[in-house]
Amino acid sequence: MTTDVVGRRRAAPHSGARRFLSRHWYAWAMTAPVAVVTLVLVGYPLVRGVYLSLTDATEANMGRTIGMNVIPSTYEFVGLANYADILTSGTFVSRLTWTVVWTIVCVALHVGIGLGMAMLLNRPMRLRSLYRVLLVLPWAVPAFVSAFIWRYLLNGEFGVVNAMLRAAGLGGISWLDDPFWAKVSVIACNVWLGVPFMMLALLGGLQAIPRELHEAAEVDGATPWQRFRHITLPGLRPVSSTVVLLGTIWTFNQFPVIFLLTKGGPGGATEILVTYAYRQAFEGIRDYSGSAAWGMVILALLVVLAAVYRRALKRQGEAW
Repeated sequence: MTTDVVGRRRAAPHSGARRFLSRHWYAWAMTAPVAVVTLVLVGYPLVRGVYLSLTDATEANMGRTIGMNVIPSTYEFVGLANYADILTSGTFVSRLTWTVVWTIVCVALHVGIGLGMAMLLNRPMRLRSLYRVLLVLPWAVPAFVSAFIWRYLLNGEFGVVNAMLRAAGLGGISWLDDPFWAKVSVIACNVWLGVPFMMLALLGGLQAIPRELHEAAEVDGATPWQRFRHITLPGLRPVSSTVVLLGTIWTFNQFPVIFLLTKGGPGGATEILVTYAYRQAFEGIRDYSGSAAWGMVILALLVVLAAVYRRALKRQGEAW
């Protein structure tokens, strides 16, 4: 009897695990392809990138096949030398500074304009559904298409914007050839692309706030600003905290707008970290190890940012 009881107890965990797998086999079967694709498309490139960042691999010393001739790889392991070169270079500081400015300005405008439009659409009005569809269109258009459209609109000689300025008796502006106006142009394009997402997300958050709270505050004599500050903003925190983090990550790595609109110019004025890393790998003598190291630095910066942001939210009592 004692032996049988002990055997049953030892078999219980295995039978429980088997029962769990048999009960949820459908869920595992559905998630398995996604997990495999993620490992192939994300996991392998990430591991490969970490490895290359620790070498001196370039186009000149990478292995390749030319006709019947096989040229072996001759690159070597150099440890953290690539990271040291990046962090001690003036290029990193200048590109990081502009990337941070670009991200802060774009995300602030995304949230500000998106919240204003969400509050307008949250009020009863005629044709509200039509307005929602029209305002979402910029987000529905692929980013590279929007970038090409903006490049045409802001063309210094034939662009529509300068044509309108000249028709109004004003001089044209070198939107894409002047460093200051090029920065204004890429920010404007990215804001146009990002506001619809913020608007939709914040609109959902607004609709989740009970109307009774606003009505009770209005009865108690609270002003519109007081209701906005003490009811609307706290009610939006579960949504806004997430979309702000997502918007920051997307903007920090917003490659299409910068590269297709200005190609990082003029003179590198609009170059952000991710476009510079791309140039390292695909222009001139391709520096694969340097580009991989830049990519790992960008990843580390975003991980640190997310960790700090999460800790700040926890201090404010936000639940993740």
